[in-house]
Amino acid sequence: MIDPIRRLSDGWATGVAVLSGVLLPLGFAPFGLYPLIPVSLAALWLLWDDRRPAVAARIGFAWGVGAFLAGTYWLYISIHIFGKAPAPLAVFLMLALVAIMAAYTGLAGYLVRRIDAAGAFGVLLVMPGIWVVSEWLRGWLFSGFPWLSLGYGLIDSPLSGFAPVLGVHGVSLAAVLLAGGLVLLLAGRSYQRLIAATLIAAILFGGQRLAAVQWTSAEDRQLRVALVQGAVPQDRKWLPSQLEPTKQLYLELTRSHWDRDLIVWPEAAIPAILHEEFDFLETVQEEARSTETSLVLGMLERDPLDGSYFNTLIALGDRQAIYRKRHLVPFGEYFPVPEFVREWMRLLSLPYSDITPGPRAQSPLPLAGEMAAPTICYEDAFGAEQLDFLPEAGLLLNVSNDAWFGNSLAPHQHLQIARMRALESGRFLLRATNTGISAVIGPQGTVLARSPQFETHVLTAEIHPRAGSTPYVRIGNAAVVVLAVLLLIAGSFSARRQT
Repeated sequence: MIDPIRRLSDGWATGVAVLSGVLLPLGFAPFGLYPLIPVSLAALWLLWDDRRPAVAARIGFAWGVGAFLAGTYWLYISIHIFGKAPAPLAVFLMLALVAIMAAYTGLAGYLVRRIDAAGAFGVLLVMPGIWVVSEWLRGWLFSGFPWLSLGYGLIDSPLSGFAPVLGVHGVSLAAVLLAGGLVLLLAGRSYQRLIAATLIAAILFGGQRLAAVQWTSAEDRQLRVALVQGAVPQDRKWLPSQLEPTKQLYLELTRSHWDRDLIVWPEAAIPAILHEEFDFLETVQEEARSTETSLVLGMLERDPLDGSYFNTLIALGDRQAIYRKRHLVPFGEYFPVPEFVREWMRLLSLPYSDITPGPRAQSPLPLAGEMAAPTICYEDAFGAEQLDFLPEAGLLLNVSNDAWFGNSLAPHQHLQIARMRALESGRFLLRATNTGISAVIGPQGTVLARSPQFETHVLTAEIHPRAGSTPYVRIGNAAVVVLAVLLLIAGSFSARRQT
């Protein structure tokens, strides 16, 4: 391939890679400039082309630094502003995570050039295969951090139709194939441009056709729901003086909506330990039962036997049940550090105690005569884990507290992630948050109603639980990972034949 980008020195190419990486978050919420996602990837491939593997690794790492620093800078806000960690420590932790995430694209660059498949074989086989496997690994390895997986940014694009079939990584695969097609259109030979144009048209047409398929069906019963957003500021939420006002706030907001079938309060809505608030919960329970309403709320729970703490959802009403958060946030809910670091954190009055993950095998929550697949905050970023509740659950439920991220990109990105979960499963998703963005999301991943941020608000809607399974619910990530591996094998074989 002959392109001006190839003529850049290795140093200049590394700098351009950072800038092209910075473009990536602009494709995600709240900006929504999703065509920039394949454009940014195409630029990365052109920067990799004809470079030594070690140089390609450095360029890939630089691209990842630009993308994750621009897209997840809000980690500093949660760690320093609200987590009260010293600024140097917050910067270190943020940059450490950025570096770890950038290492995945660095390794991808190394492997792409190490395999050294030229032309169409490289951009349409090797790069898509490596990228999707890398993104999938990033989503679960060492607890995982799936933020900025490409598919999330493309939920409003023609590629969204691939999500109910292959999940978010299937949409990412389509995006990387589009990027490869762009590369061939710009720098390929005549026959390669024809292949690229055909592929791009097929992907866009296929995505649109799949988006028109109704994978699940609506049940006859309608649920009237209310999502209560208290908007208690994070810097006041856990003050002892705020406990009683918070309890009264949620109770008063709820009392005008007891005619609803289901009412949802956010994650840790009541800033207290469950066993300390039995009287209050009994009051809520009696009111819910007398009006035949199901109410679900988040609180911390302490095991009286061993002192373990859980981040818990409690369902009240005719049927009582709990769900304990399974996938915890590193350095937010647990601290993977040695004891001497914990001692230092104690001396600095920093959080140092771990929350315990709930058991892997838990049942859907029975709510208002239906079964709901629950997730708490960060858990909804792990699409494969919600499959444990499907297809039994007829709706999805997520409670969160995005106040930790202030007025940053994070709440908008998190809402976009929740939308993907609804689209993958073909179900409504009810999302109640402390300060926003609370939302009712339809089975096509569209936001049907949303709350304003940082305002006390009760969001009401009518939904129909869904029955049936999308292909993704039945297969999970297995199909897209196998497909990516097959592409990679085919590309590697072609590279060997060329040599």
